Amino acid sequence: MEFRIERSALTDAVAWAARVLPTRSPVPVLGGLLLEAADGRLRISGLDYEASACIEVEAETVRAGKVLVMGRRLLDVCRVLPERVVECAVEGSRFSLASDGARFGLSVLPFDDYPALPSLPKVLGEVDADEFAAAVAHVAVAAGRDDTLPTLTGIRLSLDGDTMTLAATDRYRFAVRTLAWKPGADGVRAGVPAEVSADVVVSARRLTEIARSFGRGGMVRLALDGGSAGFELAGMRTTVRLLDGRLPRHDKLFAMTGAVTAETDRAPLVEAAKRVAVVAEGGSPLHLAFSDGSVLLQAGYEDDVASQRLPAVLEGADELTVAFNPAYLMDALGSFGTPVIRFELMGPGQRAMVTGRTPGADAESSRPAHQHLLMSAKPLV
Repeated sequence: MEFRIERSALTDAVAWAARVLPTRSPVPVLGGLLLEAADGRLRISGLDYEASACIEVEAETVRAGKVLVMGRRLLDVCRVLPERVVECAVEGSRFSLASDGARFGLSVLPFDDYPALPSLPKVLGEVDADEFAAAVAHVAVAAGRDDTLPTLTGIRLSLDGDTMTLAATDRYRFAVRTLAWKPGADGVRAGVPAEVSADVVVSARRLTEIARSFGRGGMVRLALDGGSAGFELAGMRTTVRLLDGRLPRHDKLFAMTGAVTAETDRAPLVEAAKRVAVVAEGGSPLHLAFSDGSVLLQAGYEDDVASQRLPAVLEGADELTVAFNPAYLMDALGSFGTPVIRFELMGPGQRAMVTGRTPGADAESSRPAHQHLLMSAKPLV
């Protein structure tokens, strides 16, 4: 095996494939990356028991072949190579990389115990890469971190016709984002969405990594079967094992009939919340006291206190005070990019819906695509 490739192209490809490699594994070969060169292409793939990644890039093939080497060590080497063409070859029991006078030799791993790369499940359609990445980021902040409740560490991915819904909850907050996608292996056929439906749970950490990795834009092909989800874009292909179980439905929780509404500018609210939350320790909440014309942010721990008042508009009550976990509130506010934040408040200790709004848009015309439900104390579900 022998090939030549630009150092930047090699480094980017190795880094993309190495994302799925386990930090520690009882099977040493799972720390390896498989490199296959043939017909002017270099294919790099890696996997563990939960996910796989495969990427193809252009490379000058001198001698076709394949090699298995430790992935993280290979990535370390690629990052320090000179920015020149890299000459790579298998020489006996070593894989050599040479560029501009620098030369490295890496030991080769045996193929005997290396599992086959899983195939991509059935392609159901495609979604815009940038919109998908933004939607995943919007809901991932609400996913659980407790591995003893694995389903809650996931993101629900639901398909219904030409609408994709992403949702996540840790029982104290619930984030939902809807976006358009194109059903069918080749997108919408004859302008008519295909009849596609699915409801699965994917690891929030894995899905976030996948969505971020498709940073070049374009349309991501989405594939699903009974046990895994697959994503493919421009020579990059990755699969991830689905989580067992189902996340709770959000429909009833998101019904905010009779709620008091409040609006304030997002950027000043984020800055004020950061400022006031400095003294919120020991699980102490951040209070938002709404009245007609303003909102007073307050926090304190023992003898330390902080407050800041901002302009706000309250409708449905003369005044109302609610309290949130400061970190949860900051996560929710940070997931929006609109100029205005809108609160729908059921009362102290109850549900509070956070959405974004652009000035001039009708807040009541339809339910926004991005919604974030917070609870002040007890779990949502």
